[in-house]
Amino acid sequence: MDIDQIKAVIAMMKENDLTEFSMEQDGLKIRIKRGPEGFQQVVTLPAAAPVAPVAAPAAVTPAAAPAPAAPPSDVKHISSPMVGTFYRSPAPDAPSYIEVGQAVDEETVVCIIEAMKVMNEIKAEVKGVITQVLVENAKPVEFGQKLFAVKPN
Repeated sequence: MDIDQIKAVIAMMKENDLTEFSMEQDGLKIRIKRGPEGFQQVVTLPAAAPVAPVAAPAAVTPAAAPAPAAPPSDVKHISSPMVGTFYRSPAPDAPSYIEVGQAVDEETVVCIIEAMKVMNEIKAEVKGVITQVLVENAKPVEFGQKLFAVKPN
């Protein structure tokens, strides 16, 4: 899918007042969400090999996630779909979206990733129980970086 096709999809979404669009073609998945203030999230996830992410501003240096000690084989991970800054809560004084031990399903919002001053809600996309938070709050993350460990149900 090239940029002209993406622009055509966005124009179609505006014309028809659509808030979300998803498509899979030739191993490439694309999901575009639009909120009340315009487009809030564009996520593309290749099925096979990751595409190089858009470069972060020079002032942001991605921090490495702490290496967990040999996770159990039945653990799944929630990974970052983009480069940005990881936040566990919707506001600095608000409680975290989720805590260790909490059950989540595919639609549960687990965190926010800020990219280019846009706050993108990240959903679990897996059903299970959060066993570990792998990133510190307000730290930079990379595309594909593991954010949470989940024991699936």
